[in-house]
Amino acid sequence: MKGGGAIRSGGGGGGGLMRTRLRLPTPSLIPYQILSWQPRALYFPQFATAEQCENVVKTAKARLRPSTLALRKGESEETTKGIRTSSGTFLSAEEDPTGALAEIETKIAKATMMPRSHGEPFNVLRYEIGQKYASHYDAFDPAQYGPQKSQRVASFLLYLTDVEEGGETMFPYENGDNMNIGYDYEQCIGLKVKPRKGDGLLFYSLMLNGTIDPTSLHGSCPVVKGEKWVATKWIRDKTL
Repeated sequence: MKGGGAIRSGGGGGGGLMRTRLRLPTPSLIPYQILSWQPRALYFPQFATAEQCENVVKTAKARLRPSTLALRKGESEETTKGIRTSSGTFLSAEEDPTGALAEIETKIAKATMMPRSHGEPFNVLRYEIGQKYASHYDAFDPAQYGPQKSQRVASFLLYLTDVEEGGETMFPYENGDNMNIGYDYEQCIGLKVKPRKGDGLLFYSLMLNGTIDPTSLHGSCPVVKGEKWVATKWIRDKTL
């Protein structure tokens, strides 16, 4: 059943006497909404401030390059042309002079309860009109990509801008739907999440047994009107 709640950060429970003795900080809440159980996906409204989002866009804009793909066995840049048409850059928190990414990274660690040391640098992306990312998995199947030293467990997407039309993050296989229709990885179907400035989306790529969740297939629908900026934090099962 879908629902919502709030993750406590910065403190724990306990009675008033224990709180006084230990001088525990007053916990802050990180509200969230459960979007789906297949895949496991949570939505975090107003996760970042408008100022933080604008600072990330400003920092990344001068570094943008055409986005690339991790290639599977037998693939080449030529054969995969058109799958991912955005531009982007990788940014670590240390490379952001405004401090916005460090603040966001710390909050992501609290929301996911996974240490900052398990996160890859942010992949900041810009999608202009018509640009998209065909459906794909964030985790790497060793049979297709070769042996992996670590695996991507989860992805946290922070939307840095509103998008007037299009640009949704979509999960075509939610609840096992569309898996037997000959889906071509291009259609924008299934569960769709509209980008809203400052909101976050967390989803898990792995099942509890460590195998890739087939319903975590996802993509970015083409932008129809406006421009989409998003910062993605991939979280792994081992310290990087």
